[in-house]
Amino acid sequence: MEQYFLAVDIGASSGRHILGKAEGGRMTLEEIYRFPNGMKSVDGQLCWDMEELWGHVIAGMKECARLGKIPVSMGIDTWAVDYVLLDAEDRVVGDTVGYRDGRTRGMEEEVSRLIPPAELYGRTGIQRQSFNTIYQFMAVKMQHPEYLEQAETMVMIPDYFHFRLTGRKCQEYTNATTTQLVDPVTKTWDYDLIRTLGYPERWFGPLSMPGTVVGELSEAVAEEVGFSCQVVLPGTHDTASAVAAVPSNEEDVLYISSGTWSLMGTERPQADCSDLSREHNFTNEGGYDYRFRYLKNIMGLWMIQSVKKELAQAGEDYSFARLCEMAEKEEISSLVDCNDDCFLAPDSMSEAVKGFCERSGQPVPRMPAQLAAVIYRSLADCYRKTKEELEQITGKTYGQIHVVGGGANADFLNQLTADAAGCPVCAGPTEATAIGNLAAQMIRAGVYGGLKEAREGISRSFEIKRYEPSVRS
Repeated sequence: MEQYFLAVDIGASSGRHILGKAEGGRMTLEEIYRFPNGMKSVDGQLCWDMEELWGHVIAGMKECARLGKIPVSMGIDTWAVDYVLLDAEDRVVGDTVGYRDGRTRGMEEEVSRLIPPAELYGRTGIQRQSFNTIYQFMAVKMQHPEYLEQAETMVMIPDYFHFRLTGRKCQEYTNATTTQLVDPVTKTWDYDLIRTLGYPERWFGPLSMPGTVVGELSEAVAEEVGFSCQVVLPGTHDTASAVAAVPSNEEDVLYISSGTWSLMGTERPQADCSDLSREHNFTNEGGYDYRFRYLKNIMGLWMIQSVKKELAQAGEDYSFARLCEMAEKEEISSLVDCNDDCFLAPDSMSEAVKGFCERSGQPVPRMPAQLAAVIYRSLADCYRKTKEELEQITGKTYGQIHVVGGGANADFLNQLTADAAGCPVCAGPTEATAIGNLAAQMIRAGVYGGLKEAREGISRSFEIKRYEPSVRS
């Protein structure tokens, strides 16, 4: 009898239910349900519609029953840093505000009054990002102090869905590290820091690693979807799952988890909380089996996704492939800083790109192809700089970059990256997050003997395209 495993992979712009199975060590995938996602304005704040997302989680599970493909286990991964507060009756406290909302403006300064930035980095190893959970909590403390009294529990977004599936609250390690409140040495919450900041200690319980069994589906959920199964924690931070699916066991490999965000870095056995690391704004996020994902957050395909959406609204509906083809023919030399805050949540990404070029005295892109060319070339240049910084910090030379996630399909960007970085780029698999999610479940079930064996299976299972650096005219 075939064994199926279900990965529910919810990204910032869409989600999907993917069934996986392994035969002879090779993994195969079947997408059975897909749904849109995005933040919505609620009372002037950008929020996630948790009830709508929950409805999609259930609908995709019902599709398993309809197909007669009942999973042995399932797990959910999402983006990082966002959370849900629950009261003593497990009711949601406040709105589930998203990381792109502006409520954290000024919160870095408030946190800095209580702990200097250098000390904070030395204690957590997490890069400064205005939307980190540590600053979101400070926004709650400053703007809604009543929530600190009302809320008994804090769970990250995927932990909340796992709770609704099983009735058991569980805080998963990889996602917890993105709060900037976890000690990279003890791998537990930094309670001294939490007390210093004035956040309720009761919100922070034991941390669980990927592969932990949360529990069985509750009777109510099992009855609704038509089956029961175990819920097993993947790396609930989608990047943790994506990095677990990088098809290489070689040391000193660079990866880019390329999606709405580009997360570029390498795996390391210990965190680097040095001043040099902080100055370059690298982060030490928790990974599978206590590895550290030493990486930098880069704005990523969010920029081209936003431009594509704006063009569609104006009646010019281009596919990503078409935008790549058009961009490749353009010779505009302008570059923007993809990590500039002006690109985080602009009213118009097209205007933000044009404005940056104008302010910096560069040619201003006017046509869609020029906009796409500026964005793709800027991303490749950012990847080049990040590689150079990693080599400076680690003292190593990286001879290859693995691109996983949706960006693995962007031929033009991958070739630009190979050219800019001066090394081969290996692209694929595209569904890396779901694959890493499934791998954690399969390791738990004994299908694979561990991460090394799972990565070997992934390498055999999915097409990997190689791009060599070239001299481009």
